[in-house]
Amino acid sequence: MIPPKRFRAWLFPALIASLTAAAPAPSSAAERPPNLLWIVGENFSTDLGCYGQANVATPHLDALAQRGVRYNNAFATSPVCAPSRSCFMLGMYQTTTDTHNMRSHREDGFRLPPGIRPLTHRLKDAGYFTANVTKLGGQTVGTGKLDLNFTNEGALYDSDNWDDLKDHQPFYAQINLPEAEYDIYDRKSAEKERVPWVGEKTHPQIATEANVDPPPYYPDHPIVRQEWARYLNSVSGADIRVGQILEQLEADGMADDTIVIFFADNGRLTARGIHWPFDQGLRVPLIVRDAPNYQRLRQSEPPGTVSERVVSLLDLTATSLWLVGISPPLGMQSRVFLGRDAGPERTFAFAARDRIDETVVRMRSVHDRRYHYIRNYTPGAGFETLNRYKEKCFLVKPLMRQLKAQGKLSGPPLELMEPFPNEMLFDTETDPDEIHNLAKSESPEHQSALTRLRAALDTWMVETGDRGYLLEPEAVVAPFRQEMDAWFGTPQWAQQTSPSN
Repeated sequence: MIPPKRFRAWLFPALIASLTAAAPAPSSAAERPPNLLWIVGENFSTDLGCYGQANVATPHLDALAQRGVRYNNAFATSPVCAPSRSCFMLGMYQTTTDTHNMRSHREDGFRLPPGIRPLTHRLKDAGYFTANVTKLGGQTVGTGKLDLNFTNEGALYDSDNWDDLKDHQPFYAQINLPEAEYDIYDRKSAEKERVPWVGEKTHPQIATEANVDPPPYYPDHPIVRQEWARYLNSVSGADIRVGQILEQLEADGMADDTIVIFFADNGRLTARGIHWPFDQGLRVPLIVRDAPNYQRLRQSEPPGTVSERVVSLLDLTATSLWLVGISPPLGMQSRVFLGRDAGPERTFAFAARDRIDETVVRMRSVHDRRYHYIRNYTPGAGFETLNRYKEKCFLVKPLMRQLKAQGKLSGPPLELMEPFPNEMLFDTETDPDEIHNLAKSESPEHQSALTRLRAALDTWMVETGDRGYLLEPEAVVAPFRQEMDAWFGTPQWAQQTSPSN
């Protein structure tokens, strides 16, 4: 195996040369290329009606899936937004480009390696107008979120106004939905008894404490049921917003010329979801609807297709370029996952968790169609590890801490409160909630899967130059502890512990 430092020495010159030399090539087609609309959900997994989730109302997304392609095995490369977004906006793993730590490189002058460029810059070079839309018809439909771990590459968008799109075609527009998210950006969360969800009062109240069935790794408790219902209702709320966007696209006469891609940036906004590289933190919805006037997909993926193909959100970059007639550059880690020029199907989807906020925990993950392998590089870390945002906003976490102290937890909820083992293996087909760790199973099938996924992860980390082993200095981490304490407060149990918390 090539040591990581030596690997990077030869990786980047070759990689940079190929990315720079292979400039995007315009389509040879005479017609204007199609528009491209990304609708990006925040923090939810495949919890839509079309994926079989109960107690949600997602008619607009369900209809979009009927008119397009729905992917059952799509995975983020990180269980948190900024590293995940940095990956799919560049077409390069965040662990390769040093954008893997949450909200890193905001004030240190960091620049991307030469030849690695944001998607919107490549689209601008090909004549695309770019927008990160916030308002539509006087209503808020997007947050304008960037949250990228690179900030010195120049302006990424031309506009934030939907009304600019009609007169600036072809366009690439990204709309980042407010759901699902806690209402935290007034930075006064520490003062509140309970932090509400964005749009909580207006979301359809389809899921209730009485009718939901939370995952079995949580205790059956009113707080658990209430929070699970709020999460599901936020998904229903997001669908209403998607409906407004699609209806306006139709009203403006642009629907037939626009490819629509809907996905979420990472998994569920729940205690065991976001931040953790379990399936619930990585598996995301992904729906692609072709532009009727262009029919990039009709021959290979007709409307209503449900695909079991393994897809990484990394692949959004190359696929989006191809869909609008631009050749993805050689050396880009992203690959085209649909259409007549689709690359080979991925056998594996890889993900990484590194520092998130003030919490330094390093984990790596690899999925195939059935099995999921997780490796923990931080002994002693686990669900209970302090993260002030999660302690304040995710009421299930302090609840479980309290129930454990009272001796009222058993089974999977109690097991979740133990430090993570070094290795975890789950059969997501028979155990979608990932409560049975098979890493020590004597089954030949499980041992074969473990060996295969171990090797795949080792190879990926070397081949992509995973920089996660280079931990940030204490001087970088300490300000995050101070910021998170001011923003969310520090729970009493953690106030007397080591300053490293």
